[in-house]
Amino acid sequence: MTLLAIRDLAVHYRTARGPVTAVDGVSLEVEAGQVTALVGESGSGKSSVAQSIIGLLPSNGRIAGGSIALQGTELVGLPDRRWRSIRGARIGLIPQDPGNSLNPVARIGDSVAEALRIHGWRDRTKINTKVYELLERVDLDDPKTRARQYPHELSGGMRQRVLIAAALALEPELIIADEPTSALDVTVQRRVLDLLDRLRTETGTGVLFITHDLAVAADRADTVVVMRDGAVRERGDAAEVLSAPADDYTRTLLADAPSLTKIVERPQRPEPPAPVAPLVDVSGLRQEFRRPGRSPLVAVDDVSFTVARGTTHALVGESGSGKTTIGRVITGFQRPTAGGIRIGDTEVVGLRSRRAFHRSAQLVYQNPYASLDPRQTVAKIIAEPLRNFRIGDRAEQSERVERYLDLVSLAPEYGARRPHELSGGQRQRVAIARALILEPELVVLDEAVSALDVTVQAQILRLLARLQEELSLTYVFISHDLAVVRQIADTVSVLQRGRQVEHGATDRIFEAPEHDYTRQLIAAIPGTKIRETTRRTG
Repeated sequence: MTLLAIRDLAVHYRTARGPVTAVDGVSLEVEAGQVTALVGESGSGKSSVAQSIIGLLPSNGRIAGGSIALQGTELVGLPDRRWRSIRGARIGLIPQDPGNSLNPVARIGDSVAEALRIHGWRDRTKINTKVYELLERVDLDDPKTRARQYPHELSGGMRQRVLIAAALALEPELIIADEPTSALDVTVQRRVLDLLDRLRTETGTGVLFITHDLAVAADRADTVVVMRDGAVRERGDAAEVLSAPADDYTRTLLADAPSLTKIVERPQRPEPPAPVAPLVDVSGLRQEFRRPGRSPLVAVDDVSFTVARGTTHALVGESGSGKTTIGRVITGFQRPTAGGIRIGDTEVVGLRSRRAFHRSAQLVYQNPYASLDPRQTVAKIIAEPLRNFRIGDRAEQSERVERYLDLVSLAPEYGARRPHELSGGQRQRVAIARALILEPELVVLDEAVSALDVTVQAQILRLLARLQEELSLTYVFISHDLAVVRQIADTVSVLQRGRQVEHGATDRIFEAPEHDYTRQLIAAIPGTKIRETTRRTG
């Protein structure tokens, strides 16, 4: 049974530069009890389609043409008073970012109950009973306790489950899941998607699953619709489209998905003729954080590893495993409780002044938009480390900035732009150029590609591999994405709750993991269906 039918949808936005067409003639269907995946890069129009369905386009957006029918009810042009009976009751929305989508000063139970109250529930006892039932249904332990907690007291995966519970509160016919797992670790992602599958099967709810990850779509969707520049490029049965795509753009998306194909060729590095001291030597690292009135929180516990010059060592594990803490300690932004860290000839822990050390060890953060000054031009952002260390005069700094823009494949004119005028991938290139302009020996990349679309992610990974070869860089690569790690790393440390459960050569870790936790991480890499089909047919 067809639950949702979209025909020739067009969406326009008013902008300072004139009207912009974000969606152009899009048609798709969602069947009851099935998943339709809407796939494409940022800017392809996916979210505009979702906002149109639920009547929440921004004030400068409008539906310029087409039809959106929910089981025969036309939604285009629906009066505001009618939308109150549609949103929540017939269409539920699971937004992308649970960190921003939950009210930080509202208890979890109140957030889940909001839809019930909006739709006329008044009995507090009945509301509480329903909230506990919903939290239990999404596999949150001790629902009564969870209902009294605030969002900051829950993990990312738990917060995403809360959003699912809120979306299911009134048992809607259609769920719109807008990138619901893009910010989650692979194991948490798998549990959340399994939960959605189970709830869909139990209730017969149809799901419009919006994602840029073709591997996830391949595993979970019945139908796939591929969008680019506001238009549909390909649609059909998920297995058929993703195993034998007809459109060049779909083939490009598949080729750039690290869990499905090899996008970075790691060079075979010859064994040195004699033992060579590693660039990075971490031994017995321990990091505690004090908590008033409570025992210290142990974030990192007895971690040791080395990184050979010119190679990449990956730190992998779920959120809370200690990866970022180790990265900050290595680059001298945090003093460890115990242990030793040597970078080249420098013992980092004992340094009185770390300013000079930061010339040889740089950190690239996960979110380039947050780490770039929005008031400065790109040229000034990249030149900032040169100014801080008083390297060169203005002419020399400008020349060096232009050289590093070219190095990260950005044209000179980008130097005059500001961060908001750049795409996510371009901003990440600027962050990398800023880190490299001091010519460091070591670069720590903290989830540097996790927020990017697969095509942009592939471009950045290829760029990092090229720069490593050209500049003899050494990387510590922090990631929860094992598919990416396999592409770029020579060696790996697997972290669980602050402890290193396994480490060694990347190929050995992936082909013969020794620890159960490592096996769980590898098993959670999406794209199993496509990889199995490829093995059978190849």
